[in-house]
Amino acid sequence: MKKILVANRGEIALRIMKTCRKMGIKTVAIFSEADANAPFVKYADESVCVGPPPSNQSYLLGDKIIDICLEKNVDGIHPGYGFLSENAEFTKKVTEKGITFIGPSPEAMEVMGSKLAAKAAVKGYGIPMVPGIDEAITDIPLALKKSKEIGYPILIKASAGGGGKGMRIVENPEEFVQQMDMAVSEAISAFGDGSVFIERYVGSPRHIEIQIMADQHGNIVYLFERECSIQRRHQKVIEEAPSAVLTPELRKKMGEAACDVARACNYYGAGTVEFLYENGEFFFLEMNTRLQVEHPVSEMITGIDLVQEQINVARGLPLSFTQDDLKINGHAIEVRVYAEDPKNNFLPDIGTLEVYRRPEGEGIRVDDGFEEGMEIPIYYDPMISKLVAWGETREIAIQRMTKAIEDYDIVGIKTTMSFCKYAINHEAFVSGDFDTNFIKYFFKDASILDVNDSETLQVASVMSNYFIAEENPSADYTPSNDSTDWFKNRI
Repeated sequence: MKKILVANRGEIALRIMKTCRKMGIKTVAIFSEADANAPFVKYADESVCVGPPPSNQSYLLGDKIIDICLEKNVDGIHPGYGFLSENAEFTKKVTEKGITFIGPSPEAMEVMGSKLAAKAAVKGYGIPMVPGIDEAITDIPLALKKSKEIGYPILIKASAGGGGKGMRIVENPEEFVQQMDMAVSEAISAFGDGSVFIERYVGSPRHIEIQIMADQHGNIVYLFERECSIQRRHQKVIEEAPSAVLTPELRKKMGEAACDVARACNYYGAGTVEFLYENGEFFFLEMNTRLQVEHPVSEMITGIDLVQEQINVARGLPLSFTQDDLKINGHAIEVRVYAEDPKNNFLPDIGTLEVYRRPEGEGIRVDDGFEEGMEIPIYYDPMISKLVAWGETREIAIQRMTKAIEDYDIVGIKTTMSFCKYAINHEAFVSGDFDTNFIKYFFKDASILDVNDSETLQVASVMSNYFIAEENPSADYTPSNDSTDWFKNRI
């Protein structure tokens, strides 16, 4: 493989191209008119404008992208994530033209692209599932009966869903029909597929995912876990590896379950198996058949370049390491720097990067796709960069990330960095006692972000724990003894 077209944009396109250059592989960038001056376009060996700014007129034009590959004598396509990365039909067309798709087979994509098909595929491997109905359901009386058997609250989910779309929590039978209709309607609008299923609602879960890598010779390994529980609108904002709550025994059990999920669909390449975790139990959620946004934290604790492994697997080579070769080295945290205003319900913000200076330092990594003076396009995901901090311990990683956020100079647009700094220094995060309800419980007053002093933020985080305990005595959010003593010494 001597030339790869990167069918993506921004930070992930640039990140893939850097590994290609390291491997001596030429790259071709495709870009929309909005990205004509982007760093990834300048970095590539060749570049081709694929259309106007809207994705459906540029980055989603699969046939046009394939034509560019043929014109440029491209050997392989790396899709990154998003856009066409999990489009089985596109993958089929690529391989039919004799071009290597750097990712799994279209058959594996199709199985794991449907939550119902995925559940059916892994059923024979004894992988824990959230109690519920593992087939599409449209019969309202039957659905009501099954929901009663499962026990309220229940969750209606779109089979083809993602990002919280086509998902409805139902607290009681009286609101079931209305919520069912809304879930189906939203699923049709978002995915063109109104299939929904029902499962028990796990109210306070942690979102833990396992990075796997598999080759075309039957070798499958897991590169440990990532904790992705701090989310807004069901989308991740902060990730870390490893999780603060998994024991070595549970880590091994979840890792082996993730490998079985890969076996269930004859998977090869990089993939991520997502689980819900609550009270010592874990449940299979879904598999993402691509590279994840948060893959850098796994790279930082294992020393493995996942993109390089993806390319070599696509070449037909066996994995360059075994499970026994993998060890967790230190701790890594990633914050997604979005052009969003956390004080205004995380709504996107647009504008020009009047000042843009990246932080530096030991253990700091910045994956980005912007330069000073560039505008944030309104057409795409508002992520500016991924800021990653590694440390020998979790405490050191938090300290380094805090300093990196303070040193990251962005002027001209609002970003999520102030929220991320608040979150990683919150007592719930520091203690490891948090779940996907973090924002709901601990971010009720966005004015706290006006505070810049780290010690004041820590006082606020300890106080918020007391408020949560008063509102909900059954919640497991009481401060630790160490943080309580710390707080008392300062008042």
